[in-house]
Amino acid sequence: MDRQASLTRTEMFSFVNPWIRYFLLSFSFLFWVFSLLIVAIGVYANVQKATDTVRDTFLIDPAVILIVVGVVIFFITFCGCIGALRENIRLLKIFSFSLTMVFLIQMAIAILGFFYSDQTRDALGKFVKKAIVQYRDDLDLQNLMDYIQKEFKCCGWNNYTDWSWNLYFNCTPLNPSTERCSVPFSCCTPLPEETVINTMCGFGVQAQNYVDAAESIYPVGCADRAVIWIETHLMLVGTLTLGLALPQIAGIVLSQILISEIQKEIGSVL
Repeated sequence: MDRQASLTRTEMFSFVNPWIRYFLLSFSFLFWVFSLLIVAIGVYANVQKATDTVRDTFLIDPAVILIVVGVVIFFITFCGCIGALRENIRLLKIFSFSLTMVFLIQMAIAILGFFYSDQTRDALGKFVKKAIVQYRDDLDLQNLMDYIQKEFKCCGWNNYTDWSWNLYFNCTPLNPSTERCSVPFSCCTPLPEETVINTMCGFGVQAQNYVDAAESIYPVGCADRAVIWIETHLMLVGTLTLGLALPQIAGIVLSQILISEIQKEIGSVL
């Protein structure tokens, strides 16, 4: 019997570069574990909601987004992990193709967001408006808005009066809510000597003019603050973008090299 025909699978792939294989395996396994963590956080956040999520916000629910992203990463990295471990060309091709598609989609979103900045701003505005409307009904959206307003030192999307979109903060005379004409505490400018957060600091602010409101809250909308932040942190934005792209490119390149070496060994054996 011909010696090449009698080679075992282990012998067949003994010439495949082990460094590439194990590096791809470690890379995939690391992100596979990371995907499980994302899914766990998303599920936990969804379970811990104070109230049921309003149906209209389901598609933009941060908890649901975390779960979906985690599941997608899990599928892709599972293919890469098992493909590298078993030297399975089909799984490695699925891994490489999926990573390539994700990378191209991200590039397309970035390019479209740059060339269609006005439409992007409108889309973000709709998201923030829904988050404001459901602020008291969805704990995740409430925490997200509070984080954005505190970090960017802003209030609302266009300005602080946007909080009238919310049923509880609406400033119409017929609103019976005790929070009428108010804004969340995350809009308030912190006091140096303040040790306990004053959650009532934004009460009645919407009834004040811009100058008076600016004495206790951030009156500027988050849309303008976000633009200013991006313009002043271009290096950070570029670094984060590159940091997100490099692992994907590395995964694509390594999987293609491993596929090529496996195919080369199969060809030499046959």
